[in-house]
Amino acid sequence: MKIVVALKQVPSRDSALRVPAGEAWIDESDLTYEINEPDAYALEAGLQLKEQHGGEVIVVCAGPERASPSIREALAKGADRAVHIQEDDLHKADTLSVATLLAAAIRAESPDLVLTGLQSDDLGSGQTGVVIAELLGLPGATIIMAVEVQDGAVRVKRELEDGWFQHVTLPMPAVLTIQSGINKLRYATLMGIKKAKTKEVKAMSASDLGGLPAAQIV
Repeated sequence: MKIVVALKQVPSRDSALRVPAGEAWIDESDLTYEINEPDAYALEAGLQLKEQHGGEVIVVCAGPERASPSIREALAKGADRAVHIQEDDLHKADTLSVATLLAAAIRAESPDLVLTGLQSDDLGSGQTGVVIAELLGLPGATIIMAVEVQDGAVRVKRELEDGWFQHVTLPMPAVLTIQSGINKLRYATLMGIKKAKTKEVKAMSASDLGGLPAAQIV
């Protein structure tokens, strides 16, 4: 089974965010960065499915060069390889633009499952996974608490309001947005860190995927 996990690098939660006078974006010079926590849960879900059913986990990340350590961390935790869409101006783009790039890279992999975090810690729109599903023409489900792979399908448990849950079966391939806290995140082992140095990270530019859609830049 081939599983793609969309991963975003975000400012660390304890970062002090400052917007310089006359600017429209934060000053990044003093920031530290980390894997978006909801995406870390998506990665863990993918790794557990790989352990149960075999196959591979591919990380797809859109972001500047500084995202490389987060990608290597995902590889150290057990992802098999990665695709890095190197683009510096994503903070100027809306969800549709970013999702269009991610969907183009994902489409080339022809995965059985696409996993994303429920939302990002920085912008928190909660839209990227849903838009990717639409762009790929795949069934999708959100706020996933549990995943069970069946013969040609996936049965998921969705969190609803007021303590209610919904069980849904979707044909594969499918796109799922994973709820934070559904599993215990693993740490990268020393052996995993060493192996990550030799794993493939395919660098691509936005132009390789048709370019960042200019009409959606804000």
